[in-house]
Amino acid sequence: MAASPVIGSFVAADYAVFALMLLVSAAIGVYYAIVGRGQSSSREFLMGGQSMTAVPVALSLTASFMSAITVLATPAEVYRYGASYGLFSLSYVLVVVVSSEVFLPVFYRLGITSTYEYLEIRFNRATRLLGTVMFIVQTILYTGIVIYAPALALNQVTGMDLWGAVISTGVVCTFYCTMGGLKAVVWTDVFQVGIMVAGFLSVIIRAVVLQGGVSNILNHAELGGRLNFWDFDASPLRRHTFWTITFGGTFVWTSIYGINQAQVQRYISCKSMTHAKMSLYINLLGLWVIMLCSVFAGLCLYSVYKHCDPWTAGMVSAPDQLMPYMVMDILRDYPGLPGLFVAAAYSGTLSTVSSSVNALAAVTIEDLIKPYIHMSEKHLSWTSKGFLYGALCIGMAGIASLMGSLLQAAISIFGIIGGPLLGLFSLGILCPYANATGGLAGLLSGLVMSLWVGIGAQFYPPLPEQSRPLGLTTHGCNFTTAANAFNWTTSPTKSSLYTTVLQQNTAERPFLADNWYSLSYLYFSPIGTLTTLAVGLLVSLLSGGMKLKLEPRVTLMKEDTMLFCFYKLFKERVSDMTGKLDLTKNRENKCGNNNPGFCNVHELVFTKSSLPT
Repeated sequence: MAASPVIGSFVAADYAVFALMLLVSAAIGVYYAIVGRGQSSSREFLMGGQSMTAVPVALSLTASFMSAITVLATPAEVYRYGASYGLFSLSYVLVVVVSSEVFLPVFYRLGITSTYEYLEIRFNRATRLLGTVMFIVQTILYTGIVIYAPALALNQVTGMDLWGAVISTGVVCTFYCTMGGLKAVVWTDVFQVGIMVAGFLSVIIRAVVLQGGVSNILNHAELGGRLNFWDFDASPLRRHTFWTITFGGTFVWTSIYGINQAQVQRYISCKSMTHAKMSLYINLLGLWVIMLCSVFAGLCLYSVYKHCDPWTAGMVSAPDQLMPYMVMDILRDYPGLPGLFVAAAYSGTLSTVSSSVNALAAVTIEDLIKPYIHMSEKHLSWTSKGFLYGALCIGMAGIASLMGSLLQAAISIFGIIGGPLLGLFSLGILCPYANATGGLAGLLSGLVMSLWVGIGAQFYPPLPEQSRPLGLTTHGCNFTTAANAFNWTTSPTKSSLYTTVLQQNTAERPFLADNWYSLSYLYFSPIGTLTTLAVGLLVSLLSGGMKLKLEPRVTLMKEDTMLFCFYKLFKERVSDMTGKLDLTKNRENKCGNNNPGFCNVHELVFTKSSLPT
């Protein structure tokens, strides 16, 4: 199917579907604002009164970071680099196990509102402040990208003003988040994750029908080299391989699920630790469903445009616009379905931004205000609404427009800042002799290392022979020289221009550019984490960490892990079974009391001489 230079636009039904999604989201916020009028404390507003159950929290966890980045950028990533991105499904398993078994028990046991309270309990206040500031910077940067992504989609498919879409996104998010607190955020996420799946399915089903079935789409993907799951190349310079995704991806997503305030705040709001752990494991199913949909959508994208790439041909200005372009191309005859897809992208943004605003408000109250400023509970409750952060996140969307690939930019931010923070929390929870000096030194060292490689990669992006994008062609584009068309045969393509510029700059690239700066962006997080751990342990040992005495509750205890619980249960069962089968052990205790009529058996033993004759 060839790309067409004429793209469709929204009709009334599309606007109606889109507006309905916004209306329902806002209504949930209003509902919980009315229901929760009696909940005057900031902690109850931010933590949902610790009354949430596993299933809604699990869906909320899924929605929070499966944002518009997933809906728009992941299919484009698969389209350009292949389905190996789906290997993140394996790293999700490791992430959920580590988060539920290592981090969750400690945070839940301490009953903290802000994750960074732990850093002061375990290390000192300076470490807590530095961790809080890093989280705030990370979240505002990421949220700016998430707001910009669906605005870009709306601008592409409807012609709606880009910054009008940015502002409306931020306003709706801030509204229901500040009205209803965490409960509104969680239940809105539940609704929005359903919209995300429905939007994906509408596009996938139509593409499957057009291309003649799932088998045809998979055949096209295989011929185009897109089914590259099992690439075991060990080179750290390759963008996506089995090792970069499973190893590097585990670090990236553990920094999100294990220690990120937006996620931790959700499972701590559960009414018991069992519900909290179950929410993480149920969430794993949701992550797999969203990943399957986004990867297959990318394969559909390639199948539809395998002979005429809209990006190379200039039909779209960025790869992240490919999905909305296909939506308007193949669904233009089905009023309402384009609106459903854009609502799916918008739902991802609403869920992520609301989570971020709620988390930013929580850390501001607990880490920056309560320890230093005495405020009444009424003022704290008002401050926890998070109006300021809603405005800041909208402003950061302007910077996001300059960041290039949205997916890589989002993951790079989590790697550069989240990696050192993951190392610091791991140091505190897993290493009893790590002290405050070692923790602070490790955090700063890890941050310097991850910033060095991350910023260097922005100035010296990897060459195509290292990132290895897959081939895209335009030989199937049958455009004429009509007034609204272009002469594609005489226009240089984006990819050839990009290659020419890189070839011109190759001689100017320093030695580190093709080695250190060209590392896969998924390794930014492991570099920060492992540097923090190594430096933190070394400095702690040199500064007397072995003499440190800690409360057991601030480190991981064996009783916290599910494995120990299973071992204990198994041991008890085996012990019970052994006791039942052993007929010689504790016979006196197990056989009841002796019958006095038969206890002296020798009285019943008669000799022949004693018998009367």
